[in-house]
Amino acid sequence: MKNWNNAISNKRALRQCAEQKLIKEEPDKSVDPKQHRLLHELQVHQIELEMQNEALQEARASAEHALERYAELFDFAPIAYFTLGNDGSIQQTNFNGERLLGAARSSLVGRYFANVVASEHRPVFNRFIENVFFNPGAQRCEIVLEPSGKRRWVSIEAIADAARNTCLAAMVDISERKQSEQELQLAATVYLAIEEAIMVADTDNRIVAINPAFSKLSGYAAEEAIGQNTSLLKSGRQDAAFFQNMWKQLNNTGQWQGEIWNRRKNGEEFLARLSISTVYNENGQAIRRVAMSSDITEQRRAEEIINRQANIDPLTGLPNRRLFLDRLQRAINKSHRAHQKLALMFLDLDHFKDINDTLGHNVGDRLLQETTQRLLGYIRETDTLARPGGDEFTLIMGELNDLNSIERVAQALLRTMMTPFQLKDECCYVSVSIGIALYPDDAETMEELLKKADQAMYAAKKLGRGRFCYFTPAMQAGAESRLRLTNDLRHALADKQLWVAYQPIVELATGEIRKAEALVRWQHPSRGLIEPAEFIPIAEETGLINEIGAWVFHQVADQVSNWRINHHDQFQISINKSPAQFHNNSDKMTDWFEHLQRLGLPGGCIAVEITEGLLLDGSTVVSEKLLAFKKAGMQTSLDDFGTGYSSLSYLKKYHIDFLKIDQAFVSNLTANSTDMSLCQAIIMMAHILGMKVIAEGVETEEQRDLLLNAGCDYGQGFLFSEAVTAEAFEKLF
Repeated sequence: MKNWNNAISNKRALRQCAEQKLIKEEPDKSVDPKQHRLLHELQVHQIELEMQNEALQEARASAEHALERYAELFDFAPIAYFTLGNDGSIQQTNFNGERLLGAARSSLVGRYFANVVASEHRPVFNRFIENVFFNPGAQRCEIVLEPSGKRRWVSIEAIADAARNTCLAAMVDISERKQSEQELQLAATVYLAIEEAIMVADTDNRIVAINPAFSKLSGYAAEEAIGQNTSLLKSGRQDAAFFQNMWKQLNNTGQWQGEIWNRRKNGEEFLARLSISTVYNENGQAIRRVAMSSDITEQRRAEEIINRQANIDPLTGLPNRRLFLDRLQRAINKSHRAHQKLALMFLDLDHFKDINDTLGHNVGDRLLQETTQRLLGYIRETDTLARPGGDEFTLIMGELNDLNSIERVAQALLRTMMTPFQLKDECCYVSVSIGIALYPDDAETMEELLKKADQAMYAAKKLGRGRFCYFTPAMQAGAESRLRLTNDLRHALADKQLWVAYQPIVELATGEIRKAEALVRWQHPSRGLIEPAEFIPIAEETGLINEIGAWVFHQVADQVSNWRINHHDQFQISINKSPAQFHNNSDKMTDWFEHLQRLGLPGGCIAVEITEGLLLDGSTVVSEKLLAFKKAGMQTSLDDFGTGYSSLSYLKKYHIDFLKIDQAFVSNLTANSTDMSLCQAIIMMAHILGMKVIAEGVETEEQRDLLLNAGCDYGQGFLFSEAVTAEAFEKLF
């Protein structure tokens, strides 16, 4: 009705305008009034038509302008828009729609949108389209698109027109959001599944979060612990001075580690190994403290029980036969679980009976006591020296990463027994015969291992006493071969038989090579190329590793200087530094730093690769050297991560820069595999702790793509290149 009234009003206005134009004209008095009236009406209609035509043209121009404006807004909208038919066909899209699907608009019109939807999401999309055309208002869903094989998560909001023939769909790429959600979920999974109890507190010492392991350890549920003071588990065993020292270290360094007695909810006290780290904001202010702890009560109780038992030889203070057999079985079980080797030595004093018979049992006892002290001086703390009885000793060497250490220890024991004993004004010479058997090479059970070591010991006596003998002839031949190799290695550096190979470390996201790992090679004049795994342990045992390490560093420093000038000014080469170099005081790190200064190079041009076992070493020497590297600007890379015993607290303590995923996890890497899950967890954990990740042993494009999609930063392996000479490496640039 309103539109009808407007039309009548507009018509009256037009007539008034027309009549105003005619009033200005003088009427012709010679014309009949009726004719004049008719002529007047015709002129009015003519003017009305002309004015209406002008109004229509103006309205049309305005509509065309509005349509052009709408088309511009549609085409250049910041999100993708699609006009879809009720059959799901594409009728129109904008420039962002083109970019989303990676195809020209002209080629998209008429195609069914479902064809670019991932197959597992097509049923969801089809139901969504049905809801759009059958239900009023806007409808929403989230699906995965696969245009050109590239998967993208999108959020869709669509509404149908009044005729239910088409709908306008707005689409937003939410792939990054979904990736973040998955990463957060993975991080949460690690947080919830880790066996160490975790407690997070604010700067007012109020608990803000705990994980399930904390509830299991303490007995407090999350709702009981959150909001409480961090003294919730305080047992009262530690005095005020203990906590004063703890807070002093926390405030000075941001970290604290140690043992503490705590109390569970049920009142039971337990001994915990505790590690506390501080989280800072961008202004350097502390905002959170994260405490990780584990119950070590049973471990300590087991030690006390052993000490209380009658398992110690009263004469020497060593484990007797009962404790020795128990420890041997435990060592075998541990070696079996860790897939490591174990060595058992039987030591028998030569001609001990003669000393007992001639000088008396008291002198014999003193000889056994002094022998014990000598032997203890040449074994590791993790080894077990025992006295099963009489003049026999046994030595258990577990957690063997290389077999060369067996020979080193055996020779040291033989040498220390060559020094004469001063007993009751008598100078006595006593040698020892040693038999060696290996688990699982020689035997897979404790009984068989004992038998084989005993047989080897008697074989050593038959060969002339005062020597060691392996159970297998092959092991004996290997020992002789290593002796020859040791002599050859002493001349290898002077004879220029050693050279440095370089293997590229590739940035997976770009494919660029800005890092490399330096690997020493030995070209033996008669044996050819000798693998590092064969001669590096010998170099460590003989102390040659320090001389070789210094030579390698100077070679690498000169090379990285060259590549920084000619290829990339941020190029970095990593050098493997063995635990033996860290423990050797003659290894002067200042020589490294001074040489870099002479070359005008920053510390960041070199990265130091270390093994997980080194982090477990609590010695001050190791800690000081790692911190010195960090202070000089050198980055630290943790090699073969995942195969050792590192914990999160050690990674935080030493500020590791790179984690290298061991090739054992990469070699069988496939989508949805256990190795894939482990790699994802390692990558996520490393990134949360601010570290980059390097995957070793990448040999296929599938492995590279899976690691790249998981967020891995760098790759190293035969897919890119084997370790090559510096000249061959330059061709890779």
